[in-house]
Amino acid sequence: MGAERALRVPRATLRRRVDALESRAGVPLLIRTREGVSPTEAGAHLAARGRMLVQEASALVSSLRDLGQEPSGTLRVALPIGLPPHQLVPLFMALRQTWPKLSLRARFSEDPTAGMLEDADLAVHFGESSPPGPWQSCELVRMREWLVAHRDYLARRGVPESLEALHGHELLSWEAPGDDGRVWPLQQGGSFTVEPAAITRDIHLLRQCVLAGHGIGLLPDAMLPDPGHPPGTLIPVLPELVGRERCLRMVVPAVTAEVPRLRLVMQYLRDFVNAP
Repeated sequence: MGAERALRVPRATLRRRVDALESRAGVPLLIRTREGVSPTEAGAHLAARGRMLVQEASALVSSLRDLGQEPSGTLRVALPIGLPPHQLVPLFMALRQTWPKLSLRARFSEDPTAGMLEDADLAVHFGESSPPGPWQSCELVRMREWLVAHRDYLARRGVPESLEALHGHELLSWEAPGDDGRVWPLQQGGSFTVEPAAITRDIHLLRQCVLAGHGIGLLPDAMLPDPGHPPGTLIPVLPELVGRERCLRMVVPAVTAEVPRLRLVMQYLRDFVNAP
């Protein structure tokens, strides 16, 4: 009953359409029991992929109005939580000054690529590659993920000279999507396990805790100045032993990647992030 109410289609019509799909597919798409109706594996795959095809078609049709025009309308952007606000503010203002007819709707998420096509036209995320799907992605910037601590904290608690010495310190950990914040990377490959006092996916919150002298933090570092803090406030800890490179990527639906508005914005973001 739920499907016919949601679609406003009689049950008999829905049944005929499902029967026709099953005939074309050559496999059952639904399992009917006394408890109700549930999709088979093939039915679930068809529903997921079909939903994406409908969303792609809708995004493509919506993008046609942008052809031959400067960027305008609303650009929906999905960003990882914890990007530093003092870096985002000038970027947003620069976009507005460049294209006054373009407005931004930004959402922050632990998984920015979730909801693409439905909730975002463009997403920024950490990773060497984008999730499987009809996306086109490019690298924005590479940065170090390493240990840093406030110089006053190190003066008070001592500078660890080995991995073992870390266990005597307050440890704060960034947890990337799909990772375990208790497992820290080694520069030469491999990893080791720690018991952090705090784990979070919010990079900015973690950095502020480190700047407040609360411990040694593992976090991505774009090597940008922190407002209100002189250069040299944060000191790398065991930089030759702990850490790795992290890639910040930008991803758009492949079906709209060539739309002029998105192409211009993507190039602008790359130039802005990599400006000296």
